[in-house]
Amino acid sequence: MSNTRNTIKKHVKPHIPKDIITELRIIYRIVMEALYSIKRTGWVNFAIVSTLVAILTIFGALFRTSISVSTFAQAIGSSLQLSVYVKPQYDTNLLAQSISHINNVKSVKITPKEISWNKLKKELDMPDIKNPLPDTIHVQIDEPKNLETVFQQIKTLNGVEDLNYAKDIAKKMEIFNSVVQTVTIIVIIIAAILTITIINNTIQLVIQSRKDEIEIMRLMGVSNWYIRTPLILQGAIYGFLSAIISLLPMSAIQNGLNNVHHFFMIPSPIFADKLVSVAIFILAIIFASGGSILSIKKHIQV
Repeated sequence: MSNTRNTIKKHVKPHIPKDIITELRIIYRIVMEALYSIKRTGWVNFAIVSTLVAILTIFGALFRTSISVSTFAQAIGSSLQLSVYVKPQYDTNLLAQSISHINNVKSVKITPKEISWNKLKKELDMPDIKNPLPDTIHVQIDEPKNLETVFQQIKTLNGVEDLNYAKDIAKKMEIFNSVVQTVTIIVIIIAAILTITIINNTIQLVIQSRKDEIEIMRLMGVSNWYIRTPLILQGAIYGFLSAIISLLPMSAIQNGLNNVHHFFMIPSPIFADKLVSVAIFILAIIFASGGSILSIKKHIQV
């Protein structure tokens, strides 16, 4: 033992403070203790990790789908327009200016009745009659959810003979988007509960198997954080490993959603794939560590 210590001292650089070496040794011991606890858990590790992978994959799939649905809703909403038909003899430019001042109106475009009539005559075999069409103002809205609000405001303006838009499509997209977002939030809550429960039970088993060892460390005056940290780290390791493995099925899911975007010629959200991956890691590590912390507070008084 004495020879080993002398050998270590010879390899320690003189400019490195001894307290740093001590801290590094403590960190090493904590990591090794966490890995040893995982090793002692045995085949249960497979059940823990596989369950967490399934939970994280479901969460990731719904979260990524929610982002895509929101993007589709925005794209479809931006293509939806309010068509405002102007009363005869009313100043179309004046009405367009009034509409442009309404909140949530992105842009307005005037289509004179002559252009609409000439286009209609090219598409259909129309008799040579006086142009019956009104001037039309096409109103672009910033977000689909604001269509109905803007619709009601324009309806009250002078000079508006009639107006319409694809109300059913906008409403269905808004409802579908809300449903997906709500389901995603519910899945996050369920994932949190399941992850914390699984890790809690696992750490409880570890604590029970090391009950005598923990008691001896307490009697020897070992600091509380030294006893807690390996157990918390064990939960974090479970979460980290599960997150890494869950990226494999998530890669296939995200590629499928990107292909759907490509098929409909709607750009895939920027950084969506990376955002989902980061969210999976954060969710896994925080909830897994949280399960460990709850178990520690419940089963050992340190």
